[in-house]
Amino acid sequence: MQLIFVLLTFVSTFIGGLLGIKYKDKLHLILGFTAGVLLGVVAFEILPEIIYLITSLNVNSVFPMIALVIGFLSFHILEKTLLIHHAHEDTYGKHHHPNVGIASALALAGHSFLDGVGIGLGFQISTALGIIIALAVIAHDFSDGLNTVSLALVHKNTSQKALKLLFIDAIAPVLGALSTRLFTIPDYYMLLYLGFFAGFLLYIGASEILPEAHSEHSSWKTIAMTLIGVVFIFLISRLA
Repeated sequence: MQLIFVLLTFVSTFIGGLLGIKYKDKLHLILGFTAGVLLGVVAFEILPEIIYLITSLNVNSVFPMIALVIGFLSFHILEKTLLIHHAHEDTYGKHHHPNVGIASALALAGHSFLDGVGIGLGFQISTALGIIIALAVIAHDFSDGLNTVSLALVHKNTSQKALKLLFIDAIAPVLGALSTRLFTIPDYYMLLYLGFFAGFLLYIGASEILPEAHSEHSSWKTIAMTLIGVVFIFLISRLA
């Protein structure tokens, strides 16, 4: 049964990514939705889990918040390092940097791997818990695939490269679930990881995706798609 749910994460991620590639001419709307999804994931999934772990583990809340800041600044520094050119940027037109899109997509794949770890650990505790966690992961893996493709395409990577990155993101939770046969992650370190990843998502959502969504096609439709993205994750989190 665990294998079936794990394979469904692959399918969900891949379908979301394929739709992102097919409708790349509507990328500004997809990006608006993606930004809302990322905000929703942080607000309705990651932060509540952080609060729960802080309470249950009775640890100082400053540590996961430090991890959040580190996650935000780490990707900011990585991005700006990748963007350094030997020539002056102001002598050129508008720039897009494929390496940034690749780094963002791979970071999301890392998160997807740990989603799979969560499924595997859940099934180790009980079948019922494993199924609940798996359903939550499957529900938002559709958006993960969409996010991966959006991040690749917005930085002018080719559709072929976006497809390769999508495959990496889709297979990541499968590998993560299988890896739990070899190790477990203590709750305290999971708490720090969640803080770090929340910072990463806030950065790419607020500093990358949302500004890009409005750079050339700012409209009420784009704003509406962001709101739909937030509501979508809110409903998924409540149902899960």
